[in-house]
Amino acid sequence: MENRPKIIVVGGGLAGLSAAHTVLERGASVIVLEKNAFLGGNSTKATSGINGALTKTQIKLGIMDSVDAFYKDSADSAKHLLIPELTKVLTWESASAVEWLSEKFKIDLSLVSRLGGHTFPRTHRGSERFPGMTITYTLLEALENIAKTQPYRAKILKKANVRRLLKNEETGAVIGVEFEMNGETLQEFGPVIIATGGFAADFTENSLIKAYRPDIYHLPSTNAQTTTGDGIKMARDIGAELIHMDMVQVHPTGLVDPRDPDAKWKFLAAEALRGVGGILIDRHGKRFCNELGYRDYVTDRMWNSKGPFRLVLNSKAAKELVWHVKHYMGRGLMKKFKNGAELAAEMNIEPEKLEKQFNKYNRNIETKTDKFGKKFFPNGPFVMDDEYYVAIVCPVLHFTMGGVKISPQAEVLNKEGPIPGLFAAGELCGGVHGANRLGGSSLLACVVFGRVSGATASSYLLNDISNTISNLPKEAEKEAEKEPVEVQPSMKITLELYGTGEPVTTEVKVPLNGQSNAIETTTTKRTETSNEAKTLPKGHPGHIPITKKDKKEEGETKKDTNKASSNEPKPNRDRLISVEEVSKHNTEDDCWVIINGNVLNMTHFLNEHPGGKNAILLYAGKDASNEFNMIHQFDVIEKYAPGK
Repeated sequence: MENRPKIIVVGGGLAGLSAAHTVLERGASVIVLEKNAFLGGNSTKATSGINGALTKTQIKLGIMDSVDAFYKDSADSAKHLLIPELTKVLTWESASAVEWLSEKFKIDLSLVSRLGGHTFPRTHRGSERFPGMTITYTLLEALENIAKTQPYRAKILKKANVRRLLKNEETGAVIGVEFEMNGETLQEFGPVIIATGGFAADFTENSLIKAYRPDIYHLPSTNAQTTTGDGIKMARDIGAELIHMDMVQVHPTGLVDPRDPDAKWKFLAAEALRGVGGILIDRHGKRFCNELGYRDYVTDRMWNSKGPFRLVLNSKAAKELVWHVKHYMGRGLMKKFKNGAELAAEMNIEPEKLEKQFNKYNRNIETKTDKFGKKFFPNGPFVMDDEYYVAIVCPVLHFTMGGVKISPQAEVLNKEGPIPGLFAAGELCGGVHGANRLGGSSLLACVVFGRVSGATASSYLLNDISNTISNLPKEAEKEAEKEPVEVQPSMKITLELYGTGEPVTTEVKVPLNGQSNAIETTTTKRTETSNEAKTLPKGHPGHIPITKKDKKEEGETKKDTNKASSNEPKPNRDRLISVEEVSKHNTEDDCWVIINGNVLNMTHFLNEHPGGKNAILLYAGKDASNEFNMIHQFDVIEKYAPGK
């Protein structure tokens, strides 16, 4: 793949994966650079689902949604910062994005719910596991399979930390990236799609949160600790225009861990919990908002009310999201109460006071009226002898609406217009959501603009190659003129096709007389070897200058890599380890867990875990099988286990 024209995708979350698959669909080659040890990003944390208007699933369920209704809901949420052209792309392409996932990748998105700010149920998810993990992991597996079986088409580099974008100073075009990997500074050349996410966990020295929203810098975050706005900063450094950078979404329902209430990193209580009928109450048991209002509205109501705040689900609502409830309870973030009296005791209020508030809400359900403006009341009523599932929640940094300015074709813009060779997808794109993002539109924006950027970048690459071929050096043209060419009865044109499957060579013989019925074609498969790589002309998008090391140094590097890998812990399937022994390894410096009968030493993996180390430390010395299986596919252990 080294000498092939390729598109570079920076970031291995859902946006980057969607872009990579689209590039492959268009017949180009792709390389994905991910700074972490694992791909997935914040997309794997999404728990509510992906929006889609006028999908086949909605039609089957009799949901009378429309693209116009989705656009209006998104526009209302965006408020005065609406950019109609971007919102149209997001909403008009939503159904095709959902169908692409369900039909091409066979992802279950058969359940549909209504989240805050939506006039119709349009947030799709499956019946098992969290949708973000399911969708992202499926696309990742598919890309890994292509990279393994067709390495000339796709390549994935992990722990590849991109530091800067490379530009052609004469044309201003982006021609590649410089990155650090295994202690080396390396370069890749080609058009670039940046899909590195937002900056809702940017607490670094040059923090974008501190620069644009110092008033909320103190809040905890639901994001991975590596969500530090890298792509935004790199694009800014080459002149990209930034937009809406002060628009940081503070989500109202971050889950408070009673064992560590002031933790800087928190899990998110999915908005779907309120979508199925969960209510929010203050310290006195009173509702204080429309639970299905926009996120910024709910958060603002919390600022003006008295906490601690609780998210309360009755048994019917909990049953509808059983996977979520089990997961939160397993982490100690949600608690089950046998009845309303138990909940009242926990809150240190009289049961009669809580019952009074429940009855008031039940009247709202009956009359379909609510002083806070709530219009939909699923899974009522709330009665004192029902079971309740309750979590303490607080506002958290969750999403950044600001980022690089893009065109509807996902081109990154500066003040003059598109920056040639640079495209963007996902949360780092500013202006897509305006002043506020609707629940379910995060995954949607990743898929929609991942596909748009992949398609636009592929067209750019093809055009660039065409220009390179058509603008051969004058010397070469003169040399060609010197040699007489004898015209044969037929012309022979050889095409190499790389759409799907193995490399294919097709020979096409076209008679000069133009008779189409005399055209002959011969197609053969070939196996590419390393010595078949073509030397491309300097300046071609696939040309890579060798500046880092010679072949001898490459051999030494490979030896060192193999030597290092041989020292990594290997599976030991013959040793039996007791539960008592595992329980002794329960600290950050010595962390073992049990997953599906395997004892894993997670000590050196803690800081590389995509979900953060605290997600593992919660089960240090314990059996984490149930919680693990709620999120992950069963083959994850065999593929990625750090040490057994």
